[in-house]
Amino acid sequence: MPHPLISTVVIGLVLAFILGALAQRVRISPLVGYLLAGVVIGPATPGFVGDLPIANELAEIGVILLMFGVGLHFSMKDLLSVRAIAIPGAIAQIAVATALGCGLALALGWNLGAGLVFGLALSVASTVVLLRALQERRLIETERGRVAVGWLVVEDLATVLALVLLPALAPILKGGTAGVELQSILIPIVLTVGKVAGFIFLMVVIGRRGIPWVLHYVAHTGSRELFRLAVLAIALGCAFAAATLFDVSFALGAFFAGMMMAESELSQRAASETLPLRDAFAVLFFVSVGMLFDPMILLREPLPIIATLVIIMLGKSVAAFVIVKLFRYSTSTALTISASLAQIGEFSFILAGLGVSLALLPERARDLILAGAILSILFNPLFFVALDRWLARAAAAAQAPAGIEPPAVPEPSREPVPRTSLSNHVVLIGFGRVGRFVAASGGAGAGPLLIVEEDNELAAKARADGHEVIQGNGVDPEVLAACNLPGARFLLVAVPDAFEGGRILMQARALNPALPIIARAHSDEEIEHLKKHGATYVVMGEHEIAKSMLAIVAGRAN
Repeated sequence: MPHPLISTVVIGLVLAFILGALAQRVRISPLVGYLLAGVVIGPATPGFVGDLPIANELAEIGVILLMFGVGLHFSMKDLLSVRAIAIPGAIAQIAVATALGCGLALALGWNLGAGLVFGLALSVASTVVLLRALQERRLIETERGRVAVGWLVVEDLATVLALVLLPALAPILKGGTAGVELQSILIPIVLTVGKVAGFIFLMVVIGRRGIPWVLHYVAHTGSRELFRLAVLAIALGCAFAAATLFDVSFALGAFFAGMMMAESELSQRAASETLPLRDAFAVLFFVSVGMLFDPMILLREPLPIIATLVIIMLGKSVAAFVIVKLFRYSTSTALTISASLAQIGEFSFILAGLGVSLALLPERARDLILAGAILSILFNPLFFVALDRWLARAAAAAQAPAGIEPPAVPEPSREPVPRTSLSNHVVLIGFGRVGRFVAASGGAGAGPLLIVEEDNELAAKARADGHEVIQGNGVDPEVLAACNLPGARFLLVAVPDAFEGGRILMQARALNPALPIIARAHSDEEIEHLKKHGATYVVMGEHEIAKSMLAIVAGRAN
């Protein structure tokens, strides 16, 4: 084709959409669909073949934005709250999985260095898959969820450290220390650590103040496009500077850019503004990884693939279960964390790619990692199904006859949504800029105020302001049912996404056909969409600004 860049991007995204939608339809992670899209346009399958070098460069941008997102949502507070188990637990689980992977590598005839990189790649769970599984079960805010997220953060930090040190340690890992002078080993490591320390120092000293200042300055210009561009320029610029000036990986530079940006009060806005582009390049990253996979390995080497999958889904899970139980946590918590970690994803791909580029890993190892990732993501939901059934049976068994002390009832695998006791109240969905203004005004005194908010930080802020909060997505039927809409006076839909707002309106109207519903819109088309789906009134910000300006003009004229 005459335009390899355009054809690779377009065909890759279209196939990723189709296969991702099919994966979602059968209730497995869309990541599987994205990876399979890459397999379809890869050189190992017939038909159109995408431009692999171009795909790899686009994937590098995807890695930068993925790591930027991890840094942007990195919470030292959350990690410290569960540090007693998350730090030693994650390190011990990484050590066990790495040892198992190394043992398999040695059995396959690889050297020790390849085995260490291979085992490390199998030890790291996918951030995307884990968080999605916890969010679907409303477990993020529970103790189990905090432990799992803290565990994941430690794994992410360990992976970032490995990405930084691997290039310096590559000569040792390739052939051991025989014939290699100690000085030639230590100098690259010391230089690498020194460069990383210098970069981190500059980011903490200058970036911690400079990046939030730039965001606030741009935000005061009032230009949404300029703000979005500033966020992307900071993320990509820090990653590029880290690689070119300090010889640090793009990933680490982007990670610290996100961490420094998280210091700003505008971090939530920064995250939302860059999310579409971050998601698009993340999809291209998974597509490019799939292009590297040779599906014939499933027929050529079924036993190594089964062994790899056993390490990912059983070895890691058993290790995590034992570790959590040793810290005297409940069986429910141990099983939830074990199920959450029984997969690998984006960080494993990054490690595998770096290992191959440094000639530490054979191509065969990368294929095994890719096969293990695709299969583990595919089978991971089955772990949660089994967990749901086990907990249901355990809860039924806990109903002991009268006179017999019942055993401890395990925690549910899906956290129930607490139902409000309010009536004759106002339900506000969304605690963003509009929602916060409404809440600060007391909901116009129309009755007690109930807030529905999905974001952890915004929900915590609403609670700190003294409001009753149901945390969750307003589109979720369980969340809406918990709001007691039949007994409410008003429903205020303050979410900025009109498509999401329309889905909320349809369900709310079914629960209470007579309920007055007020929604927000950004365009005339959105007004029509929201009214079509049940809104009683729709407020468009631009219209209200124009009315206020005209009212001021009329008042001055009189």
